[in-house]
Amino acid sequence: MLHIYRTTVRTRRTLGEQLARRMLQPATGMPLSTLQSPWPIRHCSANNVRTFDTMLKARRAEARRSVLVQVSSERSYNELYRYCSQFGEIASAHHYRVDGDSGVDGDCHYILLEYTSQDEADAAMQSGVFSTERPGVRARSIFMWFRTGPKPRLVSPTNDAVRPLALVDGARPIDEQELNGLLASAETIDDQVKVLHRVTKLNDLGKRLRFLAVRQLESSLQGMFPQAVAHPFGSSVNGYGRMGCDLDVILDLDCRSGEPPDRNSRLVYHTKATNPNERTQVQRQLESIGDVLQLFLPGVTSVRRILKARVPIVKYHHEHLDLEIDLTMNNKAGVYMSELLYLFGELDHRVRPLTFVVRRWAQAVGLTNQAPGYWITNFSLTMLVMYFLQQLSAPILPSINKLIQLSAAIKEPSELVPPLGRLGDGEDAEWVCSFLKNPSIYECFRSTNQSTLEELLHQFFTFYAQFDFNQRAISLNIAGTILKPDHCPMYIVNPLETVLNVSKNVNLEETELFRIQVRNALWLLETHGKEVVQADSEQSEWGLVSLFGPRKQMERITPQMFFTKRMLNVKDIFDEVPSDDSTGRQPPSYRNPAVKSQIASIHRSTKAAIGKLQSGVNGANGSRSTAVEGTNVKLKHGGNTKRR
Repeated sequence: MLHIYRTTVRTRRTLGEQLARRMLQPATGMPLSTLQSPWPIRHCSANNVRTFDTMLKARRAEARRSVLVQVSSERSYNELYRYCSQFGEIASAHHYRVDGDSGVDGDCHYILLEYTSQDEADAAMQSGVFSTERPGVRARSIFMWFRTGPKPRLVSPTNDAVRPLALVDGARPIDEQELNGLLASAETIDDQVKVLHRVTKLNDLGKRLRFLAVRQLESSLQGMFPQAVAHPFGSSVNGYGRMGCDLDVILDLDCRSGEPPDRNSRLVYHTKATNPNERTQVQRQLESIGDVLQLFLPGVTSVRRILKARVPIVKYHHEHLDLEIDLTMNNKAGVYMSELLYLFGELDHRVRPLTFVVRRWAQAVGLTNQAPGYWITNFSLTMLVMYFLQQLSAPILPSINKLIQLSAAIKEPSELVPPLGRLGDGEDAEWVCSFLKNPSIYECFRSTNQSTLEELLHQFFTFYAQFDFNQRAISLNIAGTILKPDHCPMYIVNPLETVLNVSKNVNLEETELFRIQVRNALWLLETHGKEVVQADSEQSEWGLVSLFGPRKQMERITPQMFFTKRMLNVKDIFDEVPSDDSTGRQPPSYRNPAVKSQIASIHRSTKAAIGKLQSGVNGANGSRSTAVEGTNVKLKHGGNTKRR
């Protein structure tokens, strides 16, 4: 188990260097109280779960053994621990804070308690009561608060010692100033990448809180739908999530719908007729589920139903978890894609740190945006990183087809491959079952590439600075390029559904901006090395800090800086001598004499035509209008005059 210790930025550089070195080394297993440090310490643990299915199973079990209690502050932990110990042994405790509205409410403090068994957690939850001072919907849940009052006589716990908190304020993401200080204190760019990954990735507490949200969603619907399962997917479970990332959930109301029924049973359930249009059925179900979330579930606020989108979703905010959640139905492709990315991250330890630094760089230079639009998404960037790692002379990642062949060559007992709902028909379903669900696939490929993260980052920018996005499409299935099937500026073949383009939303300007930015990043890394900065006293930023430091936000490059405007002033076309205005426009120059003569001819004929039109209009107006005596108003004669 790895432990990460983080403190705030120090004013002295030597302390920052010591901290950076300590973050790059495994912990010794010492308790937090024995560390000789005058500053507050934050702790994060990484689990050793390997396969995607076993990781999900372990996280679900943690959530099943946990309850969340709101307290006045972290100082209430000792009293809470002694009270809750009467229900069972507490395995771990984690504290975090949710910022309140300034000037209205203070910060809200929460402590997550994990028991050693599910029965102990259920006993703690069943002991809760409803408040008479705060009337509301009387719905039992794992979210409670610890009230003050006379202390009842409790059953004395078997162990009087209070287990220390594993985390204090564990959900707070690192701020920019602290991060830049840590990066600047590192020894090499390779160390900078490792530090960035360790302090910005989703920690253990963040994963626990997200699976608590999954458990709440499942338990609220399993009374009517006993086989309902909420499948988390995306960055929260694939290993590429950062602190504060959203939670994506796919809800399946019947996870056993694909299984054949028992032929021996003669009792059949009555069911409600469904809409023949599957999309309409999903929209109506999500609308009703959104009402349940908003009306009955504690902590759920700001429910938004986006039912007209290509994939209907319900978005809501959980105020106790400080978490944004996106809920959809009947589209498990996201779960399989998360499992594929999780597999890539487990095949080599350099995959996730490199992906983190590329995403952070793209966010700093304005390539990505949280709102949907024509820009590159984090998922497309991840696909670009995976494809780059397949193209090295000694590949770090194999092609998907190669993994399928390796999986087919490994003979696994059928009981090790769990049953799975069908993704598609025939080939697609067989692909998912025999490849992603084979546990031995995690050990079947090992790369011989010994490049450091610094070298890989340079090679990534060099590779895409020369890539032909105009003609070629990227395919992770074959680890190669193909001719573009259409005219999309950037084409990345969807590994699961190969007829789709995962970067279809990216327009031409954003593609050109990506090429400009990778060239600029390559130049910055070459000119802002640590040796160059130390030699130049005026420069202080080096390595990754030069890529996405504080000044980088103010120096974003746009395609308009390198391309002329498409809109032209018509007057500039026909004026022989440019007007002396503030813009200072110069007459155009032509390299081809034939083009110059043709434009001059068009220029003369157009001016002659305009002159005739102007003389005709002036003559017509002069013959048909008279001035009113004593005024400057002119009246036209004849009511049948046609408008020219």
